[in-house]
Amino acid sequence: MNVRDLWAEALHGVGTRPTRLFLTILGTVLGIGSVVVTVGLAQTAAGQIDKQFDAVTATQVTVEPATSSTGGTERTLAALPWDAEQRVSQIAGVVSAGAVATLDVGTLAVTAVPVNDPSQAAKAPPAVMAASPGLLDAVRAHVVTGRYFDAGHDARADRVVVLGAGAAEKLGVHRVDRQPAVFVGDVAYTVIGIIDGAKRVPALDDAVILPAGTARHDLDAGPPDQLQIHIATGAGQVVARQAPLALDPNNPDAYTVKAPSAGSAVRGNVQADISALFLALGGIALIVGGLGIANVTLLSVMERVGEIGLRRALGASRRAIAGQFVVESVTTGLLGGLMGAAVGVMTVVGVAIARDWTPILDLRVALGSAALGAVVGLVAGAYPAIKAASIEPVAALRGGV
Repeated sequence: MNVRDLWAEALHGVGTRPTRLFLTILGTVLGIGSVVVTVGLAQTAAGQIDKQFDAVTATQVTVEPATSSTGGTERTLAALPWDAEQRVSQIAGVVSAGAVATLDVGTLAVTAVPVNDPSQAAKAPPAVMAASPGLLDAVRAHVVTGRYFDAGHDARADRVVVLGAGAAEKLGVHRVDRQPAVFVGDVAYTVIGIIDGAKRVPALDDAVILPAGTARHDLDAGPPDQLQIHIATGAGQVVARQAPLALDPNNPDAYTVKAPSAGSAVRGNVQADISALFLALGGIALIVGGLGIANVTLLSVMERVGEIGLRRALGASRRAIAGQFVVESVTTGLLGGLMGAAVGVMTVVGVAIARDWTPILDLRVALGSAALGAVVGLVAGAYPAIKAASIEPVAALRGGV
């Protein structure tokens, strides 16, 4: 029996009972489908986690003064300099940087041009903050109207302010084309812009923001509370090591750096949890599918004892008989693997579309899963094939096994 005859006989044996074939490969379909769905959803979910992780946490570094506690009293080891953004700007991976401080204005009132309305409920005044020119880009806020102050305003200590969207609402300032003023005590500051969306420092949205130079000149502002650094994805560890050295080469331990980890631990944990559960289920289904193929192939051997005996009597070798049943079981497993891989891919795509995700699935997983079905069929068909090859022609023709 040549290869062509072997495949012809095997396909004929597989296709004679389509209902049995479907029930036989059902376990393999479920097992392979579970494996593909598990890997696909894990990769897709990991992609979504990375997307969100990279968009917020993985591209932000925060530097703050370190503190120590002595006798129950905390003290700051070193102050951040107001030129910190210039000092760190040359570090590889730094996109932008900006320093910010919350100011204590004491009893000074923070108001716009007053409108005397006795019936209006009193509102808490907005906070007053000082910032360096690079802070807007560092915290990825955007200008709603007007502009943000620049290095010139800061150097000249110009009496200008930028309002967060919440502070602008409180003060009743909605446009800047007529140069509205905000008063801190009796000093007027021209509003040049309104900003919003400072997710990294939410307090900015409800604050009156002065240039650092202006705050130091008019309000005796102290050092910054923190330095916000917007970095390129993957540069977190480099910036974390080099930023303290850039700020103070003689005392880098005086600063605390909050930086993203080198790898996404969240992604790894989620992917591991999902994979462990579904791969276990897929493995069980594959075992069930393999047992199903083995049982049906063995049943086929028992039903075709007479045929096997006749083939042996006409000169078929044990190897040819075993090969026929191995090919039948491999074909059955391959069909189950192909169907399972197709079902798994469609499930991953369907879930991704329903969740508005980008489906991610390694092509090697789908092709490898289909091949895995053939391997399951090969292993499952080994014993029935050996059983068929061991049948003696005379005993088979007499009705024995």
